[in-house]
Parts: sequence; C-alpha cells; structure tokens
Amino acid sequence: MFDNLKLMFTSEFLSSILIPALIGGLCVTICASLLGVTLVLKKYSMIGDGLSHIGYGALSVAAVMNLAPLKVALPVVIIAAFILLRLSESSILSGDSAIALFSTTALAIGILVSSKAGLTNDVSHYMFGSILAMSREDVILSVVMSVIVIAAFLLLYNRIFSVTFDESFAKATGVNAGGYKMIIAVLTAITVVLGMMMMGSLLISSLIVFPTVTAMRVCKSFRGVVLTAGAVSAVSFLIGMFIALMLNTAPGASIVIVNVFFFLIFSAVGHFRK
Repeated sequence: MFDNLKLMFTSEFLSSILIPALIGGLCVTICASLLGVTLVLKKYSMIGDGLSHIGYGALSVAAVMNLAPLKVALPVVIIAAFILLRLSESSILSGDSAIALFSTTALAIGILVSSKAGLTNDVSHYMFGSILAMSREDVILSVVMSVIVIAAFLLLYNRIFSVTFDESFAKATGVNAGGYKMIIAVLTAITVVLGMMMMGSLLISSLIVFPTVTAMRVCKSFRGVVLTAGAVSAVSFLIGMFIALMLNTAPGASIVIVNVFFFLIFSAVGHFRK
C-alpha cells in the first residue's frame, strides 16, 4: 500500500496518468449525474445500460478495423439513442424490449468480432473500464465533450425541467418536448461512450443511476437533487479512485462501491428525517 502511495506522488505518474484521468473522470461523472436526474425521473434509466452495450459493440468493431474507437462509437451510439427513443414512443416495441434487443445484439457482435480477430484481451477494458489507460487524446475529447454536455444542460435547464415533470403541460405551452427528449438522448449517448473508457460497459449505468437515487433520499426539489447528485458523484469518484490506487483494485468497481456506501448513508438520513 505504501509503495502505491509513493508511486501516486511521483511527478511522472501525476502529470502523465493521474491528473489527466482525474480531470477526464470528474467531467464524465458530473455529466452522468446531471443527465441521470432526468433519466431516472422519466424512467429511462436503463437506456444508459443499453447504450453502453451498443457502444461496446461499436468500440470492438473499431478496434478490429484499426480505427479510432471513440470517433467510431460516438456517432453509432447517438444514432442508436435516436432509434431507441423512437421505438419506445411507438407501439412497435416497448422501451425495455427495444433496449434489450439492441443492446444484446450489439454486445454479441462486439464479442464475436473481437474473439474472431483474437483481440478479446485488447478490448476487455471496454467491458470493465480502464481509466488510467486513457490516452491524452481520449482525455481531451472527454473534457471537450463533457463541457458541451454540461453547458447544454445548464442552458436548457428550464426546458428540461418542464419536460421531465410534466410533458403534457410543456407541449401545451409550446415547448417542443420531442425535440428536447432527443437532445437528452444525444447528451446521454455522448456521456455513456465517454464513461465506458472509465467504468466499462458493465458499470457505466451506475454513474447515471446511483447519484440521483442517492440524492432523492434527502432532497425533494429538482434543483436540490441535481446539485446533490453532482456533488455525490464527484466525491464518490475521487474517493473511489484513491481507494483503487491505494489498494490496487479496479477503479470502476471501487467507484461503484463508494456510490453504494453513500446511498446507504443517505437512505438512513432520509429515514430518520421522516
């Protein structure tokens, strides 16, 4: 443990690995928590899990074709978000069924392609996450896209609020509810792809769900939930990363466990307040 602590504070490790990972990770976790509030309240929380599996398929195919993974996965997952949202609003398939069909198909394609090409180990970090292995280009892209997501959420905050709580009333007042739902889907797709590099496709949905349901244990207003979820997400990420580095555990799993810990604490506080 002490050897890991010494390594953490070496100048080379700090500048080339840890600081970029912390910056990129914080941006992505905050994005996920902000969007998670709307997704959970609209009962779209599982869309993050579905898009992450689709993203894994796209990343695996990109790796086999020797293409830039994120540049391939982003447009694919955005298109998938559009399709899933359309299907969930139609009578063709229910939302859960559409997500299950698309996600399992994409996951199977990703596993099949990577195993056939002998790259199963090379793309395994897309499944389980490897934040410390992110390249400088990946970190820069994560920061830029995260800033765009956060800025869009803040600029459209009032519209997102109205669509989240009362879509019918929003439509009656002239708000293009369908358009804003599409914007939310696109922002979610971007966040999911960026978060996969950190958490992996198996755990990325935890960044969307846990901070929101944790904040809802003690907060009753939309603004309160948004602010608390963002704070919980950021603190959980930092503590989880510290634990992972100190104990040499998987960063993604460590961050999830810290989120679980906060959820239990907030649940207890909310129970006693009642």
